[in-house]
Amino acid sequence: MHQYAVPATQFPARDLAVLEDEITELAAHLNAATYRLLTLIREFDERHGWSGEGLKSCAHWLNWKCGINLGAAREKVRVAQALQHLPQISLALCNGRISYSKVRAMTRVATPQNEDYLMMIADHGTASHVERLVRNYRKVKRSEALQRDNQYHALRELTWYVDDDGSYVFRARLSPEQGARIAQSLNVAMDTIHEEQRNAAEDVSAETPIAAKRADALERIADCYVCGDITSEPDGERVVVKGGDRCTLHIHTDMNTLQADGDGAESELASGGCVSAETSRRLACDCAVVQWLDNADGTALNIGRRTRSIPPAIRRALDRRDNGCRFPGCTARHHVDAHHIRHWADGGETRLDNLLQLCRHHHRLVHEGGYSLTLDGAGGPVFAAPNGKLIPNGPDTRFCGNVFALTTGNQRERLGIGAGTLVPLWYGDNMDDGMAVQGLIQRE
Repeated sequence: MHQYAVPATQFPARDLAVLEDEITELAAHLNAATYRLLTLIREFDERHGWSGEGLKSCAHWLNWKCGINLGAAREKVRVAQALQHLPQISLALCNGRISYSKVRAMTRVATPQNEDYLMMIADHGTASHVERLVRNYRKVKRSEALQRDNQYHALRELTWYVDDDGSYVFRARLSPEQGARIAQSLNVAMDTIHEEQRNAAEDVSAETPIAAKRADALERIADCYVCGDITSEPDGERVVVKGGDRCTLHIHTDMNTLQADGDGAESELASGGCVSAETSRRLACDCAVVQWLDNADGTALNIGRRTRSIPPAIRRALDRRDNGCRFPGCTARHHVDAHHIRHWADGGETRLDNLLQLCRHHHRLVHEGGYSLTLDGAGGPVFAAPNGKLIPNGPDTRFCGNVFALTTGNQRERLGIGAGTLVPLWYGDNMDDGMAVQGLIQRE
């Protein structure tokens, strides 16, 4: 049992001016330490130090190892990456002159061209002033972008005419969103036509001009719409319907491929192409299965009913027990798969003690990524990296550092932090929001 000292509720009488100086000086030391922390985070992120234990990002590592809220951890990584291009803001934080709150706000809009202006506001104002300036500036920029989008929308047009030789000539001016959608649709149609020609053994080696390919693709899109192969969904998306279930991925495989020591290397996708045996095992962990018996010629002898590999009752119990991904350090609670610890193709039973919830990222790591999952004596999951190193179920609880080490470390760096280092040069006057935003815009 750990013994913790309880802070005294009664403080000795001290001079308030001395107490105020201690608070502002220590806060400045914390700012300098925060800069060192951010530089370490940036290096750790750039070297992918977090990836060795199967985590999704540096922010997830900070959430797990340092106990930082995931949203705040993402902000720290963002600020750390932004500071490497902002020398003036970096120097001010390094010297403890400005707070992390001010830096976090400034890095949302700071560039090498305007950071001197932002620093002027930060030196002469509070964190609230900086936040308000950034918020107002972003409103102005959003308003400008909205006006630009409305102009794009107002100028959209599509015209055509029939040329003297009977050819149709089209001319279009589209908004960026419309143009991107149509360009993507043309690319998909071009790929489809090319694949059909290749499967039909047609000569596709001849160089057809790209403009001609786009014309053929546009015709294909029009044909699909006229023939009713494209339907409008309630969410506004338009999808090509070829029949069947659009939400189901059909994979044809056999038990030999699904078994861990099987000889099969790949499984066949109904839409064409193949996936690896291990990918088949991952997808088969939590899916609907149709037992299909055929002979050597491929003739179906018996087709069973479509069944779920995990019954609804067991899935509800699994959701209640795990309530999200069980991989150490992961916080995902939605879009999780039910993983068979011993795959059902290898004889593993679909029981609660043989199931575990994993998010898609970690489910892939356990199957295709070389990570292993076993159970300990108490039935708890034990994960190991591809090199065999066990992944701990919790962060390192060692505690390093204290106020004395913090201040002496900053003094060793000759930062010269004192009681007045952090205090802004603000005397209570009001900030002219319009003038402040205009000054920032002029730096662009």
